Amino acid sequence: MELTKKQFEVLVAIEGNTREKYSQRDIAIDTNFSIGLVNKIVTSLLDMELIDLKNRITEKGKQSLEPYRVKRAIFLAAGFGSRMVPITLNTPKPLVKVHGKRIIESLLDAVVAVGIKEIIIVRGYLGEQFEVLLHKYPNIKFVDNEKYNEANNISSAYLVKDMLENAYVLESDLLLSNPNLIRKYEYSSNFLGVPVDRTDDWCFEVKNGIITKQRIGGINCYQMIGISYYTSKDGKQLSKDLEEVYLSPGGKEKYWDQVPLEIKKQNYEMNVRECKSEDIIEIDTFNELKAIDKTYDV
Repeated sequence: MELTKKQFEVLVAIEGNTREKYSQRDIAIDTNFSIGLVNKIVTSLLDMELIDLKNRITEKGKQSLEPYRVKRAIFLAAGFGSRMVPITLNTPKPLVKVHGKRIIESLLDAVVAVGIKEIIIVRGYLGEQFEVLLHKYPNIKFVDNEKYNEANNISSAYLVKDMLENAYVLESDLLLSNPNLIRKYEYSSNFLGVPVDRTDDWCFEVKNGIITKQRIGGINCYQMIGISYYTSKDGKQLSKDLEEVYLSPGGKEKYWDQVPLEIKKQNYEMNVRECKSEDIIEIDTFNELKAIDKTYDV
């Protein structure tokens, strides 16, 4: 059963609700839809027998969400993290601790919490150190990138190109404070972005919720956050496009996300999934680390 995007969002909100009573007003707040729109959608879901009169999801409703279930999470964690020297001289950046917890664990905890069982980490620099994660996350499977020091991060994506269907792809140096950004279900391929007035960082232009252009620096745009999702269809396409770009002249110097967002963007309709700057932080430099965790400021 195919759902509209708005039906999907309301049904996901209902599926994830843990409150004893869940009113249309509650749904409107959680989905950021108007109450009038929620009332119409709830009526349609009742007619389809996907929810009951108490706004609880039915078995039929749960089955209707299965095609949208996220199957795996792929972490790109092979890089050196040169701007975090000296802390990264002996520790891969994703394993650096912030307030006593490794950066990558903020993401892994969110992935595990929504029941994503298949977890792949592409490692490179000081790769053996990632073994420590197996004590807490025994489902992790490692993929070793031996070219991490001679090619850009497209080399990591190339190694997992056949695992991208219904998958999150996550940069592993993001400190996540809002675990709700990682979801059990996703409707369409998307990239996280923070709306900003101005940025000197990687960003994208958006029209009607669709990413139209990727660039460095912009005004009234979305600052790019390194978490994206690919549907089954787009995951298959991305596998082909990554291989073509990676094996082309100069391809190994590309960033992996340039493939769906720039080089082969005609093959995708990438949605922006809006988040807030306080939801997630990329710690780029050692000075930024010291500002967040004062134990490093000695």
